[in-house]
Amino acid sequence: MILPDLLTNNLKIVFCGTAAGNKSAERKAYYAGAGNLFYPTLASCGFTPRILKPDEFPNLLDYDIGLTDLVKHHFGMDKDLKQEHYDTKSFEQKILQYQPQLVCFNGKEAAKVYFNLKYTKQVSYGLQDKTIGNTRLYVAPSTSLQAIAYWDESIWQHLKKLIN
Repeated sequence: MILPDLLTNNLKIVFCGTAAGNKSAERKAYYAGAGNLFYPTLASCGFTPRILKPDEFPNLLDYDIGLTDLVKHHFGMDKDLKQEHYDTKSFEQKILQYQPQLVCFNGKEAAKVYFNLKYTKQVSYGLQDKTIGNTRLYVAPSTSLQAIAYWDESIWQHLKKLIN
């Protein structure tokens, strides 16, 4: 396993990406790539009181926030991942086990894979119709610098309002 899941019962939200990036795998910390907007966005939208450093990711549990990925045994950029690396069944089982209020896919690629769609353009941002048990699903723009062209913090701000 590249990065351990950060999951427990009664979380308000679990953020789910595709896989650990190269820097995250190297540093053994979620969203550790230079310029990744994850921790600054959590702070600016009010999920956390300050910008956490990537190696502080276990502290997210203090704010009822969990983390996981759809690929747990490989790392790298999305374009380098293979279909067989994804384990959506295990992801779904974890969500059913821990029952967070909400899962937010960090980027359309993770949602596309989970929803078994062919193209990311088939995925829309925001609250989804599908649930996992009682857990609602949401898609937000990726915080990766690779996806900066699609960045829109207002979608993250809307997400925060759903879990207040």
